[in-house]
Amino acid sequence: MGAAVERLTRLVSDESRFDIPHSELRAAQVEALNERFQERKDNIKLLAHRAKEAGASEIRSIQDAVPLLFPHTAYKSYPEGWLMEEKWDRLTKWLGTVSSHPIKPIDLNGVADVDDWIGRLQAAGHFISCSSGTTGKSAMLIASQADMDWSKIDTVNVFAWGSGVQPAKDRMRFGTGPVASVPKNITIGQAQEAAFCNPDWPGWNYPVPPITVGSLTKMVVLRKKIADGTALPGELADFEETSKERQAAVDAAVGLTADALIANRDKKLMVSGLWNGLYQVAKAVRERGYSAKDFNPDNCIYVGGGLKRAQLPPDYQQFVHETFNIPEGRHFQNYSMQELNSGMPKCPEGGRYHVPAWIVPMILNKDGDALAPGYGEGEIEGRAAFFDLSLDGRWGGVITGDKISLSFDPCGCGRKGPSIRDNIVRYADLEGDDKIGCAGTVDAYVRGVA
Repeated sequence: MGAAVERLTRLVSDESRFDIPHSELRAAQVEALNERFQERKDNIKLLAHRAKEAGASEIRSIQDAVPLLFPHTAYKSYPEGWLMEEKWDRLTKWLGTVSSHPIKPIDLNGVADVDDWIGRLQAAGHFISCSSGTTGKSAMLIASQADMDWSKIDTVNVFAWGSGVQPAKDRMRFGTGPVASVPKNITIGQAQEAAFCNPDWPGWNYPVPPITVGSLTKMVVLRKKIADGTALPGELADFEETSKERQAAVDAAVGLTADALIANRDKKLMVSGLWNGLYQVAKAVRERGYSAKDFNPDNCIYVGGGLKRAQLPPDYQQFVHETFNIPEGRHFQNYSMQELNSGMPKCPEGGRYHVPAWIVPMILNKDGDALAPGYGEGEIEGRAAFFDLSLDGRWGGVITGDKISLSFDPCGCGRKGPSIRDNIVRYADLEGDDKIGCAGTVDAYVRGVA
């Protein structure tokens, strides 16, 4: 890590990290962006390609960084057939186009499935976190041990800042929904439990089979075979049995979780999940005759993501809070994504997501090829892009599929750093499709190299 990047990332535990105006940060961030570019341009093949296309040799402004950002689709630019046909050597070579560090030869003999392949890479120091690609195409994001170490620190800091809960090891953790079993999620969960939870109270994991990339891929492959009429009778029987077992586990999980919460209602609880899962468990708790009066008055809640298209009553948040006795200020929400390595916690006072000094937020036009007019002043709306300077294992710059409102004015809480309004939507949900201008050329390049 260079000196310019280190000056910003060392603020990870500093109280001022959300309180530095953009006007004061801009020069330091541009210097750090250029430092990262000079370090990585010859190491990351896709970055070298982007730089050549743009004719870029240095970053002297935020705008200079835009042509060097990767569309979020770059991390799923591998041919789908390689995954379906288990071509682990080609997938490994593809990963090498987006990795900051060389991937040395790995023994791929006898790899059973994608989960086994990911395990082989992890043993060699390459941590692959994947999105749950329900269409069969998971984004595969490579990270280093340094990234895992950073996540441990950042996740504890952002939760403590956003919830007011100190890492006193005095709580019991309860998950109210399934979580993708990938290295980043596992690392974050372990760090939170170690910091906030009593080691004598084992945390509650939602009692359903783990969601792995392999389990998702297997399901998608079979669905395609069924559609093509090529599925074998044995495959269909296995699929039906697996589906039946999983549905039975899902049906039982809500009640089992509600019962476990009730049994531990005297303890300080750290309840986590998506809104839909939290609501369903809260509803089951109410149906059993319990509510806020029965739970510890110092409970806290960690909400990941939005509604994810779930249809809930208008008062769903209040219902969850009142069920688990969540006091004012103990509610935590975070804006982040698998493509980033740092969190942007929701402000308890201003209701906005605060951007730390080492994340460079950008608002682009819809095509994602230029900064939106007015960038750097007031509040502007458009396509979100970020450069996370903490990232080590891959390039930190990504163009997202989100439409956001970014403000450079002080938040209602008084902090002067950039913040994001709580009105985030995905372009795909607004328009049914989302095409980033550079995505096609990036896909073509990566396939050609790999």
